[in-house]
Amino acid sequence: MCEQSKVEGHIIELTQHWKRNRKKKNQTTAFSGVRQRNLSRCFPLSSLPIFASLSIAESFFADSNGGTPLVSLKFKIRYNFLPYMISMALNARFKSGFSNNLNSIEDVKSLYKQMVKMRPLPSVIDFNQLLGRVVKLKQYSAVVYLFNDMCVLNIPVTECSLNIVMNSCCSANRVDFGFSILGEFFKRGVVPNVSTFSTLLKGLFKENRISQAQELFKKIIYEKLCEPDEKMYGIVVDGLCKVGNTKMAVEFVRIMERGRVKPNAVVYSTVIDSLCKDKMVDEAVALLRRMIGKGVSPDVVTCTCLIKGLCNTGKLDDAKSVFNEMVDLGIAPNVYTFNILVDALCKEAEVKDAEGLVDIMIEQGQYPDSFTYNALIEGCCLQGRVNKARKFFDTMAAHGVGPDILSYCILINGYFKKRKTDEAMYLFREISHKGLTPDISIYNTVLQGLFRVGRYVTAGEVFLGMQSANISPDFHTYCVMLRGLCKSGHIDEALELISKIETDGVELHVSMYNIILDGLCKCGRLDHARGLFSSLSIKRLNPNVATYNTMITGFCWEGLLDEAKEFAIKMEENGCSADMITYNVIVQGLLKRGEFDDAITCLEKMFERGFSLHSSTFSMLLDLLQENENSPVLAKIIQKCNPAGK
Repeated sequence: MCEQSKVEGHIIELTQHWKRNRKKKNQTTAFSGVRQRNLSRCFPLSSLPIFASLSIAESFFADSNGGTPLVSLKFKIRYNFLPYMISMALNARFKSGFSNNLNSIEDVKSLYKQMVKMRPLPSVIDFNQLLGRVVKLKQYSAVVYLFNDMCVLNIPVTECSLNIVMNSCCSANRVDFGFSILGEFFKRGVVPNVSTFSTLLKGLFKENRISQAQELFKKIIYEKLCEPDEKMYGIVVDGLCKVGNTKMAVEFVRIMERGRVKPNAVVYSTVIDSLCKDKMVDEAVALLRRMIGKGVSPDVVTCTCLIKGLCNTGKLDDAKSVFNEMVDLGIAPNVYTFNILVDALCKEAEVKDAEGLVDIMIEQGQYPDSFTYNALIEGCCLQGRVNKARKFFDTMAAHGVGPDILSYCILINGYFKKRKTDEAMYLFREISHKGLTPDISIYNTVLQGLFRVGRYVTAGEVFLGMQSANISPDFHTYCVMLRGLCKSGHIDEALELISKIETDGVELHVSMYNIILDGLCKCGRLDHARGLFSSLSIKRLNPNVATYNTMITGFCWEGLLDEAKEFAIKMEENGCSADMITYNVIVQGLLKRGEFDDAITCLEKMFERGFSLHSSTFSMLLDLLQENENSPVLAKIIQKCNPAGK
């Protein structure tokens, strides 16, 4: 017997079994009409031999692929078994990963067009699976389009269909459309469930519509629209934390603790993480203690969040204590946990302890990654131990962790700081030979290092080479170049570069001009500095405090105190409040000219604003007092600056 006959025989046998069990001959079948129920409710999947179901599944798609169907269309319609077979075929395809082959919206549209042409139509479950696949492709507008088309074609939709579309609207930051779908629920007589309202809440928080989210949640509670579950509470807590309303999130957790749905480890971890990000680590520790007291066991996420928060606020010893407690509780640290501590230890120059922690990490089966090694390399470089850093760099490749761009960047910077220019440049040239592409951060590091060691010509060559490699300079690159040229005394080249920046249409920033102004003032070219300062308004750039301070400092160095005072007044008039640098520079200028009474007035105003005296200003006062021991005015100034007599 041929394979087709075997399959048809199984179908005939199963169909006859179904016919014998019908109560009435003329009763509407479970298969008829567009709004049929899936036959899997009538016949368990196991009742159909597996080879038959697979063959039927194949037959469904044979037509579209140009093959010969195993079961003729006439046969399937005759026995009214097609809906079940279609659903079986689609389910088999979805479960076997067929939907993963829908890699574009065009693939989805093609399958959808095939599905809507079938008679009878595939089940609503099949359409929902298709919509779900579109969601995974993040084509949210396409989900709405397909849903609208389904409605036009009178294809039945379920609560699941509506939730999928609502989720797509909210994911696309159109929660207003999501509420329109809620109207569809009521219109169709479908009762929204907790998942429906959770989706809307998540959408409101995502769009930062906090007050509306709060109102919706209150409405859910007071009008008993649904029974909130852990997921809904978690969404509210997470939403509050993400918008920076951590205090309200903490209060919400307290409400949960008194209610029916208790906060779980995820909720506590979310709030603890948010508290740590807000630098409220003491409150985070207290919440952890309360969490444990409530019988909720912290997990690796909870402890890692707290350890990170403690490290970021400089409480490394407390972070170590939490780590030890974590291990005592039987919570295994992950790579991320270890990396946070290793990085913090290295930043505190405790590289030896960091190495010991890496050894423990390996013993526990957690292998170091590029972040781990980069932290160790940076820690050694901060201590000036570039040879040790190089050993870690070489160890990476030996352990199967190839150095990345950041690894090169850290070590190159370390070499330049130790003035090992040749080693730094050798490492820089090595990058492209290792299959890596130098990025802007590498070039900025190299340029800064070359200027630091006085190799401004080489820096210029690297700058040109960067552009030849189609890497466009960024804001930081231009600042490095301008500062390097000015500090090395090549102010004219810096002026040429800023002129080129202007003509190239690069976005200008006042910080670039502050560097040039500083260079001009330091080399005594005040006229040029005045002209450049005046041109800022034409370039639609507003001078900031640093701009005014640069000019005031330049005037004071040249003894042009009156002009410095005028600029200080102009600065205040233009909405830039004088800072500690402004006052210290002017006080130093007044002291140099012997205008001690004016210096006292300026100091009094400075102290009123809460600013302190810079060490260089105080040192100048002491020198002047030694030269003028009998000056009562200077003694008075010293007394004002150091009332305790220290």
